[in-house]
Amino acid sequence: MIRDRKRRLTTALARTVVNPVMRRAIERGIAPPGYALLETTGRKSGLPRRTPVGNGLDGDTFWIVTEHGRSAAYVRNLEADPRVRIKVGRRWRTGTAVVLPEDDARERQRRIGRRFNAAVVRLMGTDLLTVRVDLEPPTLAGDEPDDQVAGQPQTSADPDRKRN
Repeated sequence: MIRDRKRRLTTALARTVVNPVMRRAIERGIAPPGYALLETTGRKSGLPRRTPVGNGLDGDTFWIVTEHGRSAAYVRNLEADPRVRIKVGRRWRTGTAVVLPEDDARERQRRIGRRFNAAVVRLMGTDLLTVRVDLEPPTLAGDEPDDQVAGQPQTSADPDRKRN
C-alpha cells in the first residue's frame, strides 16, 4: 500500500514537474550532462514519447535503471516496440531496447557511475529494473533529425500529454 502510494506520488511529480522541465532542457541542449532523452513509440497511440533518463551511455550501449520497473509507461512502450532513440548532448542515436529483469539494478547504477541520478532513482523508485539499449553505430551525416522517431515521421502531438 505504501509502495503503491509512493509510486503514484513520484510518478505524478515526475510527469507534471520534473520531466517537462528536463525534457525541454535536453531538447534545447542546455541540460546537465548527466541526463539524456529516451524516445519510445506509444504502445497505444503510436506517437513518439520522450522521457528524461540518466545518461547511461557506455560506447554503443546505453543503460537505464528505471524507478518503477514495468509500471513505467516508457518501459511498457519499449517492450511493445523495442526500437528507440536516445539523445545525449545534441546527438540522437537509434537503438534496440532490452529489459533485463535478472540484472542487479543497484550494481548497474554503481557501474554507470552517476551518483546523483542513482541516489534520486533509489529514493523515488519502488521497483528498480535495468534496460539495455544496443545502439546502432553513429551515422556518417552526424545528428539524426528531430522530426524522426525510430524511422517514423513525428506528428505535431504535444509530447507532454498523457503517456502511452
